[in-house]
Parts: sequence; C-alpha cells; structure tokens
Amino acid sequence: MPQRRVFRPLREFLATEAAGGVLAVGAAVAAIIWVNLAPHNYESLWSTEMAITVGHHTLSLSLEHWVNDGLMAIFFLVVGLEIKRELVHGELRVPRRAALPVAAALGGMIVPAAIFFAINYGRSTSHGWGVPMATDIALALGVVALVGSRIVPASLSLFLLAVAIVDDIGAIVVIAVFYSTGISVGWLILGAAMVALTVLMQRVRVEAMTPYLLVGTVLWLALHEAGIHATIAGVIMGLLAPTTPVLSPGTIDEAELADVSTPQAAQSTITIARHSVSVVERLEHALHPWSSFVIVPIFALANAGIRLNSELFDGVFSSHVFWGVVLGLLVGKPVGITIASWLAVRTGVAELPPDVRMSQISAIGCVAGIGFTVSLFVSDLAFGHPVDLGHAKFAILVASISAGVLGVVGLRSLAHRHRPPA
Repeated sequence: MPQRRVFRPLREFLATEAAGGVLAVGAAVAAIIWVNLAPHNYESLWSTEMAITVGHHTLSLSLEHWVNDGLMAIFFLVVGLEIKRELVHGELRVPRRAALPVAAALGGMIVPAAIFFAINYGRSTSHGWGVPMATDIALALGVVALVGSRIVPASLSLFLLAVAIVDDIGAIVVIAVFYSTGISVGWLILGAAMVALTVLMQRVRVEAMTPYLLVGTVLWLALHEAGIHATIAGVIMGLLAPTTPVLSPGTIDEAELADVSTPQAAQSTITIARHSVSVVERLEHALHPWSSFVIVPIFALANAGIRLNSELFDGVFSSHVFWGVVLGLLVGKPVGITIASWLAVRTGVAELPPDVRMSQISAIGCVAGIGFTVSLFVSDLAFGHPVDLGHAKFAILVASISAGVLGVVGLRSLAHRHRPPA
C-alpha cells in the first residue's frame, strides 16, 4: 500500500509532464510564427509595462519579465516539490540508487558547460556557459512516451527523470550564484526572515495555505529586490514543504472517512482526507497541471519568438554562442552522461538499473540534450545583447529538435538490435 502511494503521484507527474511538453512545443511554434508575421505586435505586447504599488514601494516590470520572474516562480515551486518528494520517497532517497543519476547529471552538466566555455573562451559571451547545462523534463519525457514503454523500460524512464531532477538542482544553483545581480543585504535579510517564519509556522502546525502564500510572496519580492533571481523563492518554498501527512494511515477510521450522511460529517470527511495527504503531494497535485499546461506554454510563447530574418542567418552559423549551445547540448550531454555513468558503474559507486544497458544510457543521454524551457530561461539571464540572445535561442531550438530525433533513433535502433529472434 505505501509503495502504491509513492508511485501513484510519480505516474501522474510523468503523464502530466509528457502532455505539457506537447503544449510547450505548440506555444514555441506559435511564438515563432507570430513574431515573424507581426513582429511589432509581438514585441509590443511582451514589452508592455505593468506595475504593482504597495504603500511607497512600486514594482514595475514588462509583461515578459512578469512571466519570467513571476509565473516561472510557480514552475520552480513545482520543481522544488518534485525534488523534495524524490529526496524523501523517490530514486534519490537511497544513496546506492541515487549515485548513478547524480553522477550522470553532473557529467551532463559539466561537459556541456566546458564545451560552451571552451568555444567562447576570451569573449564576453563565455558567461553563457550555463545555457547548455539544462534538460527539459517535460519534452524529454514526451520523447520517451513517444518511443513507448516496450522500447524504453520503466527503470530507464526513472533514470532519466532522476537525472533531469538533479539537473534542475544544478540549474537552480547556477541561476542563484552566477546569474544574480548585486546583492542588497537589507532585502536579503528580509528573505531569510521569511524562510525562518515558514519553518516556524510549520513547527507550530499552521495548516492553512494563505499564510504560506503571503510569506512566499514576500520572499519572492525580497529576493527580487535583493538581486537574487526571484524564481528561487519558489524552489525554497517547495523544498520546505512537509512530506509527512498530519494523519498517518493507521490513525484513520475508515468508517468515519466514508460517512457523508450529514453536511457536518461530509466536512469532517474532507478534513480527514486532506490531512491524510502530505502538503507536497497536495500542492503538486494542484499546481502541476497549471505549471505544465499554462505557465510553461505561456513562457514559451513569450520567450521562443525568434525572428527568422537575414540578420539572424547572416551570422548565426559563425556565432560562437550558436555552436557552444548546439555542441554543448548535442555532444556534451550524451558524452558527459555516458562517461560519468560508466565511471560510476566501473568504480562500484553505482550500478545500472534493471534491464538497462550502457548503450541505452548513451541514447537517453541524447534525449537529455533537449534543453528548451530552462535553457531559454538561462539564456535570457546570460545574454544582454539581442543578437547573442537570438543566436542562443535559435541554437536551443535546433539542438533540442536534433537531440529528440537522435534519441528516438538511438532508442529504437537499440531495441531492434537486441530484440530476441522469433
């Protein structure tokens, strides 16, 4: 029964991510069509200034930045919740099982970053080394779903998910440390106070969500004004969310849970049901569809608009940014994941999952080269020059499409090669 409880939300997560990836691709295609048919309309919309004033403090951002800094904080909250669940109940809970995806993810981050840095060494664009480090969970899992469970065993899908989650942790650290602006100590202290207040509210068993929403909003504002990217607030709140339900299964009276004979009994049933599910599961179940089906597609619509004109194509194939991103994702990801996995297995630090061969690890490494969402996010932080940013976004699209195709071809060919004779 406990095992079923653990895997049920995991299956829901995988299904939602894969379906959300389709919408994200559609939104990216729509953005490219829109910006090339009506560029002024597209740019005018996303550059529209929107301000919020509270007392004497006014926060004014463009619509694009409200999406990137505000809505994406919810995306990163879901990421934080998934990381917390995997650390407590999932593949990352057992050190022996976690060793392989952790090693693979580190290799899949270090090698792409090194390739980009080497290609852009000595140039101002070398600051973009974080762009090819990321793996888009939704699109990667979408590709795996497209290939099918008969070709990709469940253990290999879980390996990819664990790699992508560790990858997200790395991306969060990189964004917080390397892509934040000058730090304002006063606002940072306020942010730390909000974290402490969250922990205190948990200790005194504050169960209502509204106080946490208010504290999280203040934390978001504090980090934004402190110079640390505000989306980190979502990650922090996700990691702080408790994974243990208020009521354990053994303490629940099944007869009382099924009693809906009166309005009072029905309300009591609702309360018992809510308390029997952890905050992590409850929030993830509520927010994950919004993140996958609304927020990420809106982000793609706001950020994937690339003008396919002569200005882009005249210099893109001689651009160090373009080749750094493309080679980082297409070569660096599979090479880094394969070498790090081989070393971890060879040294006895880790072992391959059941029914998984090293050649499949290499093929899934190609799938991990699908950067997209987080890569687009980091490129917007890394490049101030619009030409460099355009080259980076175009490279992300080219590399992500190519990585998906290579991954599908690799996984299918391996399945055909190792298919037992009839």
